[in-house]
Amino acid sequence: MSYSWKELGLKIPEIMLPKDGTDYEKWSIVACDQYTSDPEYWKKADELVGDAPSTLRLMLPEYYLGKPDEEERIVKIRKAMTDYVDQGILKTLPAGCVVVRRTAEGRSRLGLVISVDLDAFDYNVGATSLIRSTEKTIVERIPPRLRIRRGAPMELPHILILIDDPDRTVIEPLEKAEGTQVVYDTDLMLGGGHITGTFVPEDKMCQALDAMSALFDKAQEHYGQGRAMLMAMGDGNHSLATAKANWEEIKKDLSEEEREDHPARYALCELENVHDEGIVFEPIHRVMFGEEKADGAQILEETVALLKEQNSDAWLADAGTVAGEDQYAIPVIAGGKEQVLVIDHPSSGLEVGALQNALDVLVTEKGYKIDYIHGSDAVRSLAADPGNAGFLLPPMDKFRLFPAVASDGALPRKTFSMGEAVEKRYYIEARSLV
Repeated sequence: MSYSWKELGLKIPEIMLPKDGTDYEKWSIVACDQYTSDPEYWKKADELVGDAPSTLRLMLPEYYLGKPDEEERIVKIRKAMTDYVDQGILKTLPAGCVVVRRTAEGRSRLGLVISVDLDAFDYNVGATSLIRSTEKTIVERIPPRLRIRRGAPMELPHILILIDDPDRTVIEPLEKAEGTQVVYDTDLMLGGGHITGTFVPEDKMCQALDAMSALFDKAQEHYGQGRAMLMAMGDGNHSLATAKANWEEIKKDLSEEEREDHPARYALCELENVHDEGIVFEPIHRVMFGEEKADGAQILEETVALLKEQNSDAWLADAGTVAGEDQYAIPVIAGGKEQVLVIDHPSSGLEVGALQNALDVLVTEKGYKIDYIHGSDAVRSLAADPGNAGFLLPPMDKFRLFPAVASDGALPRKTFSMGEAVEKRYYIEARSLV
C-alpha cells in the first residue's frame, strides 16, 4: 500500500546550509551531549573555530549546562542564529533531503536528513507510536534543554533515528540517484573523520516513499495494526523529547488548522538503517564521582551492597574474572586499580540494567554524580582519580533493538551508543522554526 510522508510520521524539509565558501571543517561541531566531562575538548574546538562561522555559536555544549554563564550563552546563541540568517551566512535550499555518508574510526555509514512529525513520537512507557524511544526518558533532563529550544528561531539536529530495512530499500538507493547534487564534502575537526552530503530534491524522493510505505506495511503485519513501530531512536532521545515538549507547549494555543503544518511540529533528524554495516553499537560506560563525600573504593563497596539487595548476590573479584552461568562480570576501576564486579543471578536481562538500578540509588540517596562515558580509555583516565569509580559495560547486539523495544518497551537508559564519541553526529544542517 502507498502512504503519504505524513502518514509515515515524516515530512520533506527545507534545509538550511551555510553559504558557498564556508569552511565546513570549522562549521561542523560534534553533538552537544559529547565530552561532558572534558572541557579541554570544547576549548580546543573554540580555538579552532575562532571568528569563522560555526555551529559552535548556534548550540550549547552540555558541559556548560548549569554553569553560571548558561543564560548568557543562550542569549548569544539566539543572536547568532538571527545574525547568520540576516547576514546571509545561512541559505535555505528547496524542499528536499540530504543523504549523508560519514566515515570515522575506519567505518562508513549512510544517513538521510529528513523531518519527523513529533505527533508520531511518544517517549512514555508503553507507547505504541510510529517513532519509539529506545531508552527511558528522564523527564528531569528536559527542562534545561527546553530553555535552549524554547523560542529559538532554528534547530540543528544531532538526532539519529533507526529504521529496520534489511533489504536496504530506503536510504541506500538515494546516494547515487539521478538529479542529486553534492552540497558539502569535508573533513571533521578533532578526529571526527570525513562527511559528504548529497542533496536530493523532493521530486526524487518517490522511490524512498514507496520503500518506507512497504516497511510500514511489514511493521503493521509484524507488530499489529495500530502498534506498528516504524522508527526507533538511535541517538539524541532527550533532544527529540525536548522538541516534543516544546511542541506540546506551542500547540495548546493553536487552532487545529494551525497545528497541521506549524514548523515546531517537526524536528530535523538523520535516519539510518540499523542493518548498515557501518553502524556499531558501542557500550556506554559509567563513572561515579564521590563529590568529596566518598572515594572510589567506598563507591564500589556501596555499589556491591546495593547489588546484593537487588539481586541474588554480588562481589568484587580479581581483574580478568569471567562470568559463570547466570552471572554478569563487569570490569570496574577505582583509584587506578582494576577489578571485576560479579553479579549472581541478576534481576535484569542486561548488565546495564542491573548496574544502573544500584547506581541510581547512589545518585539519589548519596548525592554522588554520575556521567555516561564513551570509550574505555576515558573511563580509565577519570577513574584514576581516587575520588572516582569507573564501570566498563559490554556492547549490545544491535539486531536485538527493534524486537526488544517492541516487546518490552524502552531499555535501561544509556544502554548503547552508536559508535564512539567522535562518530556522533556533527551539526551541519539547520531548519527554520519560524
